[in-house]
Amino acid sequence: MPEMPEVEIIRRYLDQQLTGHRIMNLEILLPRQIKWPTPEGYRAMAIGRAVEHVKRRGKYLLMELDNGNELVFHLRMTGRLVYEPEGQSHDSYARLLFQLDDGSLLVYGDTRTLGAVYALPPGERWRLHGLSEMGPEPLSADFTPDYLLEAVSKRRTPIKTLLLNQNVIGGIGNIYADESLFLAGIHPLRSAMSLSATECQRLFTAINRVIAAGIEDGGTTFRDYQNGEGKQGHHQDHLMVYNRKGELCRNCGTPIEKITVGGRGTHFCPHCQEAVQ
Repeated sequence: MPEMPEVEIIRRYLDQQLTGHRIMNLEILLPRQIKWPTPEGYRAMAIGRAVEHVKRRGKYLLMELDNGNELVFHLRMTGRLVYEPEGQSHDSYARLLFQLDDGSLLVYGDTRTLGAVYALPPGERWRLHGLSEMGPEPLSADFTPDYLLEAVSKRRTPIKTLLLNQNVIGGIGNIYADESLFLAGIHPLRSAMSLSATECQRLFTAINRVIAAGIEDGGTTFRDYQNGEGKQGHHQDHLMVYNRKGELCRNCGTPIEKITVGGRGTHFCPHCQEAVQ
């Protein structure tokens, strides 16, 4: 699933390409991909409107239109948004085609149709609980060491599970949670409330560092992720633990292990990351 870095990379590119252009037509190839309102209502809210900005909140892409409406895309595991300047789709799994005033095309594709598309009037983000109830994001002013310390102090859940809770921290998924815990030297099964202030500071720094590195490297691609140009990222070449079960730790040479935490596959180094407390 695209996480915050991948969605941010898509946002930056699409914001450059789409801002100021008007949606002239919309072809809906798979109506059930639109979760709210109806496909007819979605068309009415989008067609004829100019794109003001492409924004992001956590893993959601938000296309802000000139009348205040927002077209919201939650890519989930296999969704993608690709800008085609020549106006032709090359995606055999295209689900929505946005035709723009300069002849270009924005293609929403989704291989397994796991993503979701919405159109929201101004002030109605409350319709999407995952969006309206999301916690502060890494690299934001609201995400601070004090905030993280307060968040962990109230929860007995494993720290890995807490990092994936979007109501606590927005945008972190499985890849960057594992990488953050490795960099901070914290075992994924540690109880969140067992972390000290010093450990929280290390974890805070690690989270921001791995998110920034993911953006710098163009995102992580194992199978489905593509940026707004349809290209893959290369952060997978620099991962320390994720998807490296049995390979040697780049720091100490110990084989990377994989366990399940909260139903999610979790990679860690048993030597570099502290034992469960």
